[in-house]
Amino acid sequence: MTVRTEKSGAVWTMILSRPEARNAVNPEHAIELYDAFLAFDRDDSASVAVFTGDSGVFCAGFDLKVAAKGGEQNRLSELAFPEPDDGRHLRGPMGPTRLELTKPVIAAIEGPAVAGGMELALWCDMRVMGASAYMGVYCRRWGVPLIDGGTVRLPRLVGEGRARDIILTGRKVMAEECYRIGLCERLVPDGEARQVAEELAQELARLPQICLRADRRSINLQEGKSEREALRLEYENSAGVVALEGAAGAARFAAGAGRHGERAEPSFL
Repeated sequence: MTVRTEKSGAVWTMILSRPEARNAVNPEHAIELYDAFLAFDRDDSASVAVFTGDSGVFCAGFDLKVAAKGGEQNRLSELAFPEPDDGRHLRGPMGPTRLELTKPVIAAIEGPAVAGGMELALWCDMRVMGASAYMGVYCRRWGVPLIDGGTVRLPRLVGEGRARDIILTGRKVMAEECYRIGLCERLVPDGEARQVAEELAQELARLPQICLRADRRSINLQEGKSEREALRLEYENSAGVVALEGAAGAARFAAGAGRHGERAEPSFL
């Protein structure tokens, strides 16, 4: 197996482990990644996932040695595109990049996250990068296009102009620049990305989960909608959460919890 799952309470850490190929992915490994994240999403005991790579490398992209074998690549690619059962469970060539999860995933990035590896990072909800880590559309130099969401998610994160610069040039984008332009949310010393990502994941896992997932879903629903339509969808998506979690939380606040900015731990802990 090239994908390991390590669990710490409600936080699952998925580790892509193919160090001999700098964690490059071929279709068989993509299926392993897809299956691991689908299992995470379907397990009621899991709340947040951390996604990282072994040996100081996040992912060097799709394995071009496999892509060079035309017939074999065509055969393996068929495995990467099953018929969706509800439209949310599609696989992409890199694995989970078309999978719509109901729970957040945090990428912990050391070293390169390039080409398809960058697209895997973009698929995640948040990204934590070590100081020497970097991204880049390195497949530009080999004539391989982005087909795992790179041209869709990058402009939404950093704006169209910056996305055009990064995608069309294929240049290296160092962690500091990623942080500055909104391509990652945490910048940490080298070697600490996984630890910080797991600490952040534990923090999210301690929060009321119905509310957290509803707000995450509202963010996804608003993309491309007018403000009026997005507001309607937000209300329809989240109104019921007030009765499920919000009323109890408001009662705890009224009773004195969490005043003056103090952290109030959720009642279900």
